[in-house]
Amino acid sequence: MRLLEDRIRRDGIVREGNVLKVDSFINHQMDIPLFREMAKEWKRLFAGKPINKVLTIEASGIGIAAVVASEFNVPVVFAKKSMSINLDYDNYETKIQSFTHKKIYNVIVSKKFLTPEDHVLIIDDFLANGCALMGLLDLAKEAGATVEGIGIAVEKGFQQGGELIRSKGIQLESLAIVESMDAATGEIKFREQPQQN
Repeated sequence: MRLLEDRIRRDGIVREGNVLKVDSFINHQMDIPLFREMAKEWKRLFAGKPINKVLTIEASGIGIAAVVASEFNVPVVFAKKSMSINLDYDNYETKIQSFTHKKIYNVIVSKKFLTPEDHVLIIDDFLANGCALMGLLDLAKEAGATVEGIGIAVEKGFQQGGELIRSKGIQLESLAIVESMDAATGEIKFREQPQQN
């Protein structure tokens, strides 16, 4: 998606350790008009799929997922990274290792909100090593829900996550795939994606 790639080139910051900061428009301060354009693109890419729910994980996927759910006119469910007193105890649960936070989370979704009747579109802001997505896929499988596809804002194409997910035969649509980035120069190269606007 050219619009997103251009924005990443303009406002993204490359740091040592394969870190791409997009916090000025995606995962700290959120650019809602940009999210709307991203949601329209995913609506086009997943046209014809019987999606009745959007699934994401807290925290930075929630903003994008909410706008996407609005475009599809369905609810959004987010997997929680901690148990709280207002959660029921009848939950699906898995463990996810976070690349960004360098820790392992117990991730929870209430059985009330993810069922065998659900056809979910998984949405997240980043795909690097695929741990978060694998966890969400585990939760969906545990619930008996059907995963209709996965939408990612920014995929780090030089890490194994995208390959891992695509090898499972799941439709994965990343709107911007970073092929390489250089912390010294700030240069970011993107993979060509002819099927996208």
